[in-house]
Amino acid sequence: MSDSSLPPSLYAAREPIFPKRVSGKFRTLKWWIMGLTLAIYYLTPWIRWDRGPNLPDQAVLIDMAGRRFYFFWIEIWPHEFYFVAGLLIMAGLGLFLFTSALGRVWCGYTCPQTVWTDLFILVERWIEGDRNARVRLWNADWSLRKFRLRMTKWIVWLIISVATGGAWVFYFADAPTLLMDLATFSAAPIAYTTIAVLTATTFVFGGFMREQVCIYMCPWPRIQGAMMDEGTLTVAYRDWRGEPRGKHRKAEGAENLGDCIDCMACVNVCPTGIDIRDGQQMECITCALCIDACDDIMSKIGKERGLIDYLALSDEPLERAGQPPRPVWQHIFRLRTMIYTALWALIGVGLIWALFVRSDIGLSVEPVRNPQFVTLSDGSIRNSYALRIRNLTGDDRTFRIMLTSEDILRINVETDGPNENHVTVPANETLNARVYVTARPQDPAATQEVTDFRFWVEDVAGEARESADTIFNGRDQ
Repeated sequence: MSDSSLPPSLYAAREPIFPKRVSGKFRTLKWWIMGLTLAIYYLTPWIRWDRGPNLPDQAVLIDMAGRRFYFFWIEIWPHEFYFVAGLLIMAGLGLFLFTSALGRVWCGYTCPQTVWTDLFILVERWIEGDRNARVRLWNADWSLRKFRLRMTKWIVWLIISVATGGAWVFYFADAPTLLMDLATFSAAPIAYTTIAVLTATTFVFGGFMREQVCIYMCPWPRIQGAMMDEGTLTVAYRDWRGEPRGKHRKAEGAENLGDCIDCMACVNVCPTGIDIRDGQQMECITCALCIDACDDIMSKIGKERGLIDYLALSDEPLERAGQPPRPVWQHIFRLRTMIYTALWALIGVGLIWALFVRSDIGLSVEPVRNPQFVTLSDGSIRNSYALRIRNLTGDDRTFRIMLTSEDILRINVETDGPNENHVTVPANETLNARVYVTARPQDPAATQEVTDFRFWVEDVAGEARESADTIFNGRDQ
């Protein structure tokens, strides 16, 4: 069968992209954001925070063994997962807010894939040269020089990748201790496995896949359209000013040409390899490097800057008519963005309020269902309950267990202590206690199907108390 009879391939091999170095305000902003985010990621596990005795002194720690999350002075317990859920919701709303106002600024500036890809490209440019040198090296046959440059680049990439994977595991254990364990090969196997996996993904995603992660693996480019409207500011090309484009400015008819000289500078600096002059595209991450490149060319040829700029579709008719666009604040403060901001702030205020009003005691009650009740020899009805008492303070506390009900109920606690109905809970620990509640034969609670009552747990020092509602099961089942 001849090749001409074969069906056309639905897949195309990746064309490597070699972004050109560019200078400008947006490139400078990206450098600052990259440095800040990398510093936060790599250094945060090493920040110390004194919480007192018997507690970790790492400022940010996800303690899986102790089932606790520490963030400076904040301590989150498993039953308080709503704080984490609230933060995730705030992150989602924040992403919606920034996208509706300024397009994919998250993707262009702070997404981990963008940050580490920028870092890898910086290393690549430092070792192999700028765009033209890297293109020539890519197309050249293998030689000792090409092998040396490639191996040097890959080794530096690998060092960065190992540091990235290593920094991640430091968030889950005491960083200095874990570092010593890793160096002496005495750490848990899961630590080495996690570092290996994150090293491999960072090396491959940042060094080789790059824009393919954004285009094919990330779902956000396909969702962003729902977050944007005609008032959204995003990177765009003023085609009414740049077209028709042409390079020969001294040729006949040059006066009819637009400002674009078709220099391809905007394409050469794009990390995803698109031409912004073709309009909005899913591949655009709104990094704004094309703005810096185009502004530089416009300044050199004596034209007004801003041929490529942050624009809104709603401003295009105004600019075509020669009128100035609307102020930036009118694009940012719109109904959609104000709704997102209000929801974001409402959840944030709610989380802060919940953080400051939460009790130092945690109590949960679970009736023992098998059996629902026991009839004692004197005819009394007894129910069993499993109580979980959490001491959220840094000191051992003794608690008194009580109950309140409209009916007469007696309480008995399984305890090794000398005081009846008293239990001691160590600092930052949870105690499981078995409690028996009994109704005498003549009491209403013993004969009716369900009786509501409330458990109380009170610090004997009088500093805090907590309650939980439950039911008492009687004979009338």
